[in-house]
Amino acid sequence: MPINDAVLRLLLVDDRLEDAERLTSVLRNGGMAVRPQRPDHVDDLRTLLAQQNIDLVIASPDAKGVPFDAVVREVQASAKDLPVLAVLGALDEAAMLGAFKAGARGIVLRHLPVQAQAVVRSEYEGVRSRRGLRLVEAHLRETERRCDTLIDSSRDPIAYIHEGMHIRANDAYLEMFGYERFEDIEGLSVLDLIAPSHAAGFKDLLRRISKGEAPPRQLEIKALDASGNAFDALMEFTPATYEGEPCLQIVFRPRMVDAAVAAELEALRHRDPVTAFANRAHFMGELEHAIAAAAGGRHHQALLLVEPDNYDALVASVGLAQADQLVVAFARRLETALDETTVAGRLSDHRFGVLCRLHDHKASQARAERIRATFGGRILEVGDRAITLTVSIGGVQIGERNAQIDPVLSRAESGLQSAMGVGGDRVEIHDPAARDRAEEERIAAWVQRLREALANDGFTLHYQPIISLNGEPGETYEAYVRLKGSGGEIVAPSTFLPLAEEQGLGPDIDRWVVHRAIAVVRERQATGKATTLYVKLNPESISANERLGEEIVAAVKAAGIPGDRLVLELHEPAVFTHLKAIQALSRKVHAAGVRLALEHFGTGLNSFQLLQHIDADVIKVDRSYITDLAKSAENQAKVREFAEKARELGKTCVVHYVQDAASMTVLFGIGVDFVEGDFLASAGPAMNYDFG
Repeated sequence: MPINDAVLRLLLVDDRLEDAERLTSVLRNGGMAVRPQRPDHVDDLRTLLAQQNIDLVIASPDAKGVPFDAVVREVQASAKDLPVLAVLGALDEAAMLGAFKAGARGIVLRHLPVQAQAVVRSEYEGVRSRRGLRLVEAHLRETERRCDTLIDSSRDPIAYIHEGMHIRANDAYLEMFGYERFEDIEGLSVLDLIAPSHAAGFKDLLRRISKGEAPPRQLEIKALDASGNAFDALMEFTPATYEGEPCLQIVFRPRMVDAAVAAELEALRHRDPVTAFANRAHFMGELEHAIAAAAGGRHHQALLLVEPDNYDALVASVGLAQADQLVVAFARRLETALDETTVAGRLSDHRFGVLCRLHDHKASQARAERIRATFGGRILEVGDRAITLTVSIGGVQIGERNAQIDPVLSRAESGLQSAMGVGGDRVEIHDPAARDRAEEERIAAWVQRLREALANDGFTLHYQPIISLNGEPGETYEAYVRLKGSGGEIVAPSTFLPLAEEQGLGPDIDRWVVHRAIAVVRERQATGKATTLYVKLNPESISANERLGEEIVAAVKAAGIPGDRLVLELHEPAVFTHLKAIQALSRKVHAAGVRLALEHFGTGLNSFQLLQHIDADVIKVDRSYITDLAKSAENQAKVREFAEKARELGKTCVVHYVQDAASMTVLFGIGVDFVEGDFLASAGPAMNYDFG
């Protein structure tokens, strides 16, 4: 999981709450999701370390409430892998040396946000890596135990060979060669099981393997059993480890079928029956081999994902009965753009993968452009129909830095979705070693498309119901912005919103969403529906437009709707950095009855204290408290606390991201006012939920 997607559970030890809040804001501004806690005394610190899952401790050496040496002592006593960072107000050599001597792992400087973010991110990544390594080691031990059991029970004859000698063999192997116990062949050379006519060649093979040459996957050979009887066999080799030592796994299979038939059966195991390309399982195996090679230092490999644009429309034009013919014709055309350095596979109904070997980024880009041009509007015959189509291609160079299956697939998928989202007939290949002109061109294309969408009503809203647990009248939805694709498809916000915000288009999109939401409420009111809409409003949009509050109030009055039908959601972690602008907006919209909500509530050191500065009407509990709610007593207690305090203050408490029935059962008993989540209903283009 990327660090930006993980919640950093932070323990802040500082006498001044304002300093702790400021440091939390600095980290959040750096893209980190932070859930901070602040102990007031040593006993509180000890309790938090014992009961909470803490990732990192940041403490001030000047703190009096909980002295720095007490922090280090308690962390060490907890026996947890927790780095302690010292936070300093200035770059002071004596203070730094004192902090390191006391046990600090690093120094965080209050006045240098970039340095603070870099140090915290580095230490957090280190903690997660160490924890992940321990988890992997535990899984490896468990996997080895299970594999050992499977080998013992396998009907395939399996043995492990080290320096040509048997160090392990299962019962099927012993039975095949006529031995009763493993002790009968322990330490026996595998050459003793090979017929004299094949012994010299096999001995040479073992010699080459010992020098580092890769073993063949299969080898036809004549074997000898314990009685000296020869039989034809097929040997399969796999490099392995046994009790930590490198060795060779050998599977002996007696030859019971004709060689040609066996070869055909083997080919069928790896071939997609429709396109004759590699099937998904075989292609993924080849991809894993390529990634393993990249991890070992072999570069110049790439993965390309290829899809026809507007596939549903293509199927509709040729007819569902000819869908397979369309896929076959597509595969045959794709094949003309490949050569012996590429491996093609069918990954899903109409998605194909191309594994490029001996391809640097330039060669991968050229290969992808060749594939794109191979289609490029040219006629494709499908049965008795002639069609034209274009393709989108997303790819990634595979190197030592990203030599893992999930990051490779994720990055290639991201490139494919981005290429399709811009309009298709496009190539996007990520090179982790360089940010080149292709990335700049991609950003420029997206900016142009988003500007056109703003000018030509190219966005739309999807709606997710927010359901009252107290039987409140009327209907409530949250509005989510979506981008209309060129072929009628809907582009998810995760594809375009981050880039839009980076390029300064976030305020324009927020403004469109607010105005569209007001228009929708007016349209619903005209049909007799009392609809309330929640819309997200980034604090940056408020700071960027000083007149946004007046604009919203004017739009509400012009639409003739009650102001409380519109709820503006503000991102709690970002409120402190835009406090004055948000306070000004709050006063203006509240005068017209428009309500404010704080989403991601509970991620600050004291979220309810924030309500003293921002008169929010609604709190939306952060999703981190809802994950595994039914299993986490800690999260249940926090949500109950939020609901009770909200009720005391006259605020509405909303819980979103409800994903399962068990969480709903818990929420009914906690006392929250409204719930939202895919378990109840997912977001969609129509407002058709039955609130009855």
